Amino acid sequence: MKSLLMNAVASAIAIGTLSSCGGLGFASNSDTPRLLTKAQARSGFPWARTSNSFLPAKVDLAVKASTSALPKDKHGRPTYNSDRVRHRVVRTTSYSHQEGEVGAPGRLNAIGSTLKYGQVRSAAADWSRYPVGTTFKIKGLPHLYVIDDFGSSLAGTNTIDIYHPTLGLMRRWATRDVEINIIKWGSLERAANLLRTRTKYRHCAQMYYAAMRKLNSSRVVQTRRGATPTL
Repeated sequence: MKSLLMNAVASAIAIGTLSSCGGLGFASNSDTPRLLTKAQARSGFPWARTSNSFLPAKVDLAVKASTSALPKDKHGRPTYNSDRVRHRVVRTTSYSHQEGEVGAPGRLNAIGSTLKYGQVRSAAADWSRYPVGTTFKIKGLPHLYVIDDFGSSLAGTNTIDIYHPTLGLMRRWATRDVEINIIKWGSLERAANLLRTRTKYRHCAQMYYAAMRKLNSSRVVQTRRGATPTL
């Protein structure tokens, strides 16, 4: 009996150690959530306060209502007519290199570098709408996101696809509307140059010609104003 009691005490100590060292929740540099009881969530556990840091803040209803007059894409999400609008409501989806998508070589993005998932994180979009190099923040999250990838399902839409390194994290994000703030616009010229050699693919051709229409329109405006076109 004494032996059984000592084993039980040892097991309880081991479980407590796991709880305090990350064995039941957020491991270091991980977005895997802890499983909390209601009492724990209300407690002063340091990790309890960060258990929802993976998820963005809800879209403000007033901000969403302000987009009602804007044209919509095929998903019913607003198309902003000016790059001056940096605070936006966008539909986001999620993807992972673990999906093994055809044409997606491992963890490489569309510009040939490695997909990022740290303080700076990778995202994919239609490059004619969010050019390569566009950086933004998502309301409620501390990370900086950069457009360095694209996808066939994104062409012609305003959707931004958020990269996650595992299928579990990808599925947890799923599809959700978020508020974003554009920190810096990427280069439409660079996007067109990268897409020019890939126009045998329908989605790349769609993005390329859309980008060229924007560039040509910009040149016409600059010429009318007496400015020298950038290209």
